[in-house]
Amino acid sequence: MPADSPLRVAVAGLLALAAAMGIGRFAYTPILPAMIEALSWSKLDAGLVASANYLGYLTGALAVGGRVFAAKPRAWLIVALATSVATTGAAALVGEVATLIAIRFLSGVGSAFAIICASTLVLDKLMTAQRAPLSSLHFAGVGTGITVSSLIIAGLTAVGADWRQMWIGCATAALLASAISVRLLPASTTMAPPAARRSAAAGARSLALIAAAHGLFGFGYVITATFIVTIVRETPGVRSLEPWIWLMVGLATLPSIPLWEWLSRRIGLYRTYALACLVEAAGVAASVEWTSAAGLSAAAVLLGGTFLGITALGLICARNLSGGRPQWAIGATTASFGLGQMIGPTVAGVLSEISGSLRLASLAAAAALIVAAALAHAAAPHRTG
Repeated sequence: MPADSPLRVAVAGLLALAAAMGIGRFAYTPILPAMIEALSWSKLDAGLVASANYLGYLTGALAVGGRVFAAKPRAWLIVALATSVATTGAAALVGEVATLIAIRFLSGVGSAFAIICASTLVLDKLMTAQRAPLSSLHFAGVGTGITVSSLIIAGLTAVGADWRQMWIGCATAALLASAISVRLLPASTTMAPPAARRSAAAGARSLALIAAAHGLFGFGYVITATFIVTIVRETPGVRSLEPWIWLMVGLATLPSIPLWEWLSRRIGLYRTYALACLVEAAGVAASVEWTSAAGLSAAAVLLGGTFLGITALGLICARNLSGGRPQWAIGATTASFGLGQMIGPTVAGVLSEISGSLRLASLAAAAALIVAAALAHAAAPHRTG
């Protein structure tokens, strides 16, 4: 395979997102119940550690649009992957909330740099080569990482491993994926020529609306994404689903991006984004309103079947509206997302302490997704998107 072929670049992107996002960022969810039990954490403790990761993600997203980072996306992607692997492994070494907050913050910074730098490189290469459909392969990396980490954790749980061994197993997988990704990345990548400046002005309103929608989406998905395994553990009659519920999320992600991108080519990016938010809102509500095995399984499938599709659609919209500054536009949209998802777990922890459950926070998240759908629909340029 040629060193700069679109397929090779897309596979490199897939592995980068699998390592830094699917594993480095999301492995916390299936490991969290074991940590809560072993370390006697409250929901607020768990929410603070999760929010630290999202604060790091927000910080990284705000920083990565700067000129020093935008000029060398490949080099910073490698730094991001190294950071993600190191912090995933380091999470096994400590049990204090304060130390884990610092580790997960750094992990969030690495995740943001990874998704923005990788997406900038991959999307630019694919658009230049007129191979846009391969973007679904790139974004499938998050779901691939979630699925791999779910299988690792389920296997380790079956043999009686503790939460520390789970982190080590995930870090090992992230290291392998990162090493292959770096090997596949071309030594240099020629960026496409910037679009005319008037494109940025024409798309400013739409970009602002998409960024706002992406922030609400961040808040809307993250409570369920953080606590769905914990909800299963604490719901009588369905605890046997615990090793498998996150695997359901991961497996549902795999066909989701091609599905939503296929739909976007027929009804438009913005309408597809809006529809996916409404579907996800149903899944978030189901996680607390339909707490049977069937209901929680449906919630897992609806969450997994939408959140990566929405992420991909939002970043593609941002690139299309960037006016020749793709890394800045992707970074700004990701920062809005990061702000929403940073707020979510802390809000969930506080409301859980007050109300005794995650129901109120989850219903607020579903409402945020409905508003995000309305904003995305309104963002369609000239209502033709």
